[in-house]
Amino acid sequence: MKNVYTVKQVNSYIKNMFTQDFMLNRIYVKGEVSNLKYHTSGHIYFSLKDESGTIACVMFAGSRSGLSFHMEEGQQVVVLGAVSVYERDGKYQLYAREIILDGAGLLYERFEALKKELEEMGMFAPEYKQPIPKYIQKLGIVTAATGAAVRDIQNVAGRRNPYVQLILYPAQVQGIGAKESIVKGIEMLDAYGVDTIIVGRGGGSIEELWAFNEEEVARAIFECRTPIISAVGHETDTTIADYAADLRAPTPSAAAELAVFEIQDLLGRLEEYHAKLNRELQQQIAQKRQGLKLYENKLSYLNPKSQIEEKKQHYESIQIRLESAMKTRILTSRQELRLYIERMKGLSPLDKLNQGFSYVENEAHKAVTSISQVKSGETLLIQVSDGTIEARSIGTKQVERGVFDDTGFETKRNTDDRRSF
Repeated sequence: MKNVYTVKQVNSYIKNMFTQDFMLNRIYVKGEVSNLKYHTSGHIYFSLKDESGTIACVMFAGSRSGLSFHMEEGQQVVVLGAVSVYERDGKYQLYAREIILDGAGLLYERFEALKKELEEMGMFAPEYKQPIPKYIQKLGIVTAATGAAVRDIQNVAGRRNPYVQLILYPAQVQGIGAKESIVKGIEMLDAYGVDTIIVGRGGGSIEELWAFNEEEVARAIFECRTPIISAVGHETDTTIADYAADLRAPTPSAAAELAVFEIQDLLGRLEEYHAKLNRELQQQIAQKRQGLKLYENKLSYLNPKSQIEEKKQHYESIQIRLESAMKTRILTSRQELRLYIERMKGLSPLDKLNQGFSYVENEAHKAVTSISQVKSGETLLIQVSDGTIEARSIGTKQVERGVFDDTGFETKRNTDDRRSF
């Protein structure tokens, strides 16, 4: 049998045909990345597909210099390479020498490049992030005047705190002149003196959101003295503005939630603080009153006036006792004096004279107490109560009488009476 070929011969022939085709040796193929695999050897295996077909692709490790980004599933790319046959399997595939992002993919590549550049400059560093004020009075908004974003912010802010003033800068958020309009809005609201600024818009494609990926917008956000919340697109959308802002919110509604405090929560906390303050104040007052009462008692005890009054009362008590003792002593002394007076009266010569007794003395004025002292014819002086009687003795007569004691009373002798005449 003539013209019978082996599989290898056929595959080699077909490969040779591909090699000789100038167009297939340098061809650009556009499609969506699928079945992507990074091999440990450094080779990259993937497929390109569109709505009607698929082609296998490989980029060898030696050609990786033609790839400036990290490939991911679903990316739209343009591959420069050559179409050839892998003889072992008899399949043709595209051998890639250069891969670039297509359309939106190019924008993504620009996004990554700018992000890397600004990050290296430190514009996304946490230490430059300003804290968002907890309680604000003025909220600046940079967004389209007629978009859904501003309505969402108004609704949320009005519900949470109707007293917060909303100041809108109606900016152009897409198309030619959008980045300049956004930058001007940030600068004007910063100069106006609002407390916080929300920069954002509703969702859209990467082309529609591209104004928020411009370097001018990122720098305006970074240099703004007022804290900025970025709220661009939906939760899955991420822009350069999100990285440069002080805080990122997934949606404009969420940005309003973060910027505007809940007035009812604040009023509730104020009530709690007021009640707590009253309780603590009452406790402090009670403690101070108790301490004051203690000091009053101490002061009352140590007060000189109180001590003087106490000493005065003590001295008055002593004085009363002294006066009472003196009166008692005087009465006792008077009574004793009366007794002594009475006793003295009994001993008084005058008193005896008044009772009819007399005092006899001789001419030498010596008391005559015995008949033995008198001689017959001797002159005697008899003292009576009202004068002196001169008498002459004509004789004496002895009579036995009692003995007078110190009180003047007569007592009987213990010896036998002897009378002599």
